[in-house]
Amino acid sequence: MNNKTKGKLHRSRLQALLAGAALFAGLGLVATSANASIVGTVGGVPTGADHYETFDSIASGSHSGSYTTPSGIVVTFAGEGSAVNGAESGRYAAPFLSGDNGLNFGGQPDGADATTYLTSGAAGSSVTLALVGPTRYMGLLWGSVDSYNTLTFYNGSTLVGQFTGADVTSAANGDQGENGTYYVNINLSDSFTSVVATSSSYAFEFDNVAFSASPLSVPEPGTVGIFLLGLLLLGSAYRLKGRRLS
Repeated sequence: MNNKTKGKLHRSRLQALLAGAALFAGLGLVATSANASIVGTVGGVPTGADHYETFDSIASGSHSGSYTTPSGIVVTFAGEGSAVNGAESGRYAAPFLSGDNGLNFGGQPDGADATTYLTSGAAGSSVTLALVGPTRYMGLLWGSVDSYNTLTFYNGSTLVGQFTGADVTSAANGDQGENGTYYVNINLSDSFTSVVATSSSYAFEFDNVAFSASPLSVPEPGTVGIFLLGLLLLGSAYRLKGRRLS
């Protein structure tokens, strides 16, 4: 094999290696962006949070506007979205605390939430939480979980995730007692800056939001390791092929 032919072969191997690396990197990004975890537990507690918000600084009955909480969350109500207390038949019911999961939120006792909480109202209404910065984690006390309750995550104006009550529990039937309220921990691989609560019928009620305001971490070592392993395997395969062609 002459030098000219060898040069072409080496360039071909290099181009194939680079193309394979790009493909592998693309697959890694797609897999990472698709990763999401939502875990709801009756009596559960926040995990990995450094901020805890009760919304008690918003007066019960507040609606139609924006309110900044002590944790820095900007709460915006649209339509029937509002801050409420107690219950109103057919419209909203208080979430239910259990397992001492009110300890991080001012020591709220177990039982029906006696403090201010937020409700989305029905179709066409919403509650939006604008966070203090990008994060990948949020927890919330999700009351009387219904399959038609929806929580949507955005990074700026970009949609990065969406969950319904059916993702929390298969028994998402609006149970207003202890077994119908779940503390839900949500982790996304993509960062988000705001969250919107909506419901196609009455209502999405929630309280006691926890989130992490710590700086976002670099890519997980496992993800980087898999990517580098892929490059090494591709390189080894092309070296072996080169020996066979020589």
